[in-house]
Amino acid sequence: MGISLKTDVSFQRCINPRCGKEFGITDGHVRCPECSSLLDVVYDWDRLPVPGSLKDFEAKWSRRNDPLAFSGVWRFHELLPFAAPEYVVTIGEGQTLMRNSARASKYVGIDEGNLYLQYEGMNPSGSFKDNGMTAAFTHANIVGARRAACASTGNTSASLAVFCSAHGSMKAIIFVGSGKIAYGKLAQALDHGALTVQIAGDFDDAMTAVQEVSRRLGIYLVNSVNGFRLEGQKTIMYRVLEGLNWEVPDWIVVPGGNLGNSSAFGKAFIELKELGLIDRMPRLAVINAAGANTLYQLYEERQLRWHDGYGDDELVDQFFDDMTERNARASTIASAIEINRPVNLPKCLRALDACSGVVREATDQQILDAKAMVGAGGLGCEPASGASVAGAKILRDQGIIAPSDRVVCVLTGHQLKDPTVTVAYHSGDRDLFNEVLVQRGVKRAQHANRPVQAANDLNEIIKAIELNV
Repeated sequence: MGISLKTDVSFQRCINPRCGKEFGITDGHVRCPECSSLLDVVYDWDRLPVPGSLKDFEAKWSRRNDPLAFSGVWRFHELLPFAAPEYVVTIGEGQTLMRNSARASKYVGIDEGNLYLQYEGMNPSGSFKDNGMTAAFTHANIVGARRAACASTGNTSASLAVFCSAHGSMKAIIFVGSGKIAYGKLAQALDHGALTVQIAGDFDDAMTAVQEVSRRLGIYLVNSVNGFRLEGQKTIMYRVLEGLNWEVPDWIVVPGGNLGNSSAFGKAFIELKELGLIDRMPRLAVINAAGANTLYQLYEERQLRWHDGYGDDELVDQFFDDMTERNARASTIASAIEINRPVNLPKCLRALDACSGVVREATDQQILDAKAMVGAGGLGCEPASGASVAGAKILRDQGIIAPSDRVVCVLTGHQLKDPTVTVAYHSGDRDLFNEVLVQRGVKRAQHANRPVQAANDLNEIIKAIELNV
């Protein structure tokens, strides 16, 4: 009945072409033990049941009592067939929506009806991370893990904590940097019973520590360095295609932090094209925050490219060595992408190559202005999500995106992930604005929706309403 765990039909492979070592699905490595490169989850599609058309997946919508069909990830099981159904761990993730946004279209400069917002804030933990976590947890279930760990700016920790508390068989261990996590996200980790280790450092420090601790203690690592995480995140693009009646958009625009989403999206489209399930590739735009713009500097300014896996490793090493020497730290209001050392850099380069990609950086001012326009259109998102709409506007202003292009901007997390930023932008509280935003270079709130002040008098309240509505 289920998909076999045989390593000859699904396995892991080192992405470094100089190595290319292969491992079984039941192997717990997150990096190649031979060369330390990232690993891909790979399938022998010729020996697996692949649907003849993407439309075949629509039939699963009617099976609402089937946990795999209900999940917006495992509904596409045939396209991530590394686990038999009995191993799958799901909490109903992936029940998300894609909405056309007239307000965002106008703001970006796209023809009305052509800009779509893929809203991943509807996941159980409030962010896109649940798409990948269900796949990582499924693999952890296969290998019999009992402890799972991550470094996090917030969303990964929330997702891991939710899955651990819901599944009950694993304990969550979370590494966060001091003062580097929004309360809306930290609250989730604490509420769901995770062991939270707050270190004196930032995300990059936490990421270094969690990888070494996981290796020494044999703890299952769920950060996106884990290739199974990316298998689940591929399904975001399957749902985008479904929302467009299985037609490929012209552009996918996504925030860039640890570069897991962009890597997963590229892998999704590469596989779909190879399987003949799509006839063309979309273009991919990855948007860094200006205060955490490693990818932008390497890709756009220093011309780092994939080159079939034979990229300029020396260029990357020199860049990071210089960053260490200067003690350079990421700094952006978009805390979810406040990352200087993205672990998925090579896979993202591969995705950009396959999808004729571009990289841009957006200031915190541009990010929050775009976030405000998204909110005014009816979808509340966290600051990092605003980077995708800000980036689309930058590319439109530069003439790279045409007004007639069909563009999908990915909103990675819910508005309530970081309510402090939203209130600081809109409220008119000057002290809060200065404390939260000015230090990040945000000088104005051009699209703020200010509260209206009124005396505690019925006539005055009515007057205030009539003057403003």
